Amino acid sequence: MRLLIAEDDTALSLFLRRGLESEGYRVHTVHDGARAVAFFRDELPDLTILDLNLPVKDGETALVEMRQLNADLPVLVLTGRLEVDTRVRCLDSGANDLMTKPFSLSELRARCRALLRRKREGKSVLRAGDVEISRLDHTVRRAGRVLNLTNKEFALLEHLMLNRGRCASREELLEGVWKMEPVQTTNIVDVYVNYLRRKLDDVPPGLLIRTVRGQGYMISFEAEIAAGGAAFLSAADVPRLAAAQA
Repeated sequence: MRLLIAEDDTALSLFLRRGLESEGYRVHTVHDGARAVAFFRDELPDLTILDLNLPVKDGETALVEMRQLNADLPVLVLTGRLEVDTRVRCLDSGANDLMTKPFSLSELRARCRALLRRKREGKSVLRAGDVEISRLDHTVRRAGRVLNLTNKEFALLEHLMLNRGRCASREELLEGVWKMEPVQTTNIVDVYVNYLRRKLDDVPPGLLIRTVRGQGYMISFEAEIAAGGAAFLSAADVPRLAAAQA
């Protein structure tokens, strides 16, 4: 599990990092809100611990921007502010939990475990824009309308949505969906992406399923779907999308 800690107090940041790494987490630390949003966008950490009193971009602003990028990844807010209004604003802006300083490290660890447990349980239903996929009953809906997908179409969409915000290469999709060794001579991935786009009314070049030139395909971030950004991306423009997520 990968954790992001955004905390401008260097000593506290180190304390948190060591305390959470001892639990087996891989931890990345940043010290301002702009870097926190950038790491969240590029790496999609399993859990973010976000201080409110951050330089460059304050924690509340960073939280709002993170939620525009991804509504599902858990965020735990740390704050020394005791005002009820601040806590209410954070929860309304999408924070999953909030702890006030000073706090107990053992309680923080327990809350992290609870948030990560809920995240795993929540993976039974995947969403991107107005598309919802239920992994339990094998159904897909777009804007409430049930779509009739074949098993391979479902598996392809599921793989892309599980890796939302990251480019999945054709080789990765061949191995993960078709259980095939990567072969240069097949265009089966491209064919099935076109099938999916047709059934999703994702008219080519597609705003939901995006093409990353020379790399593969990806499901867009929430904010990009809503904004209807450019559907074709070059690998040079988005190097973060070409790298596989650890």
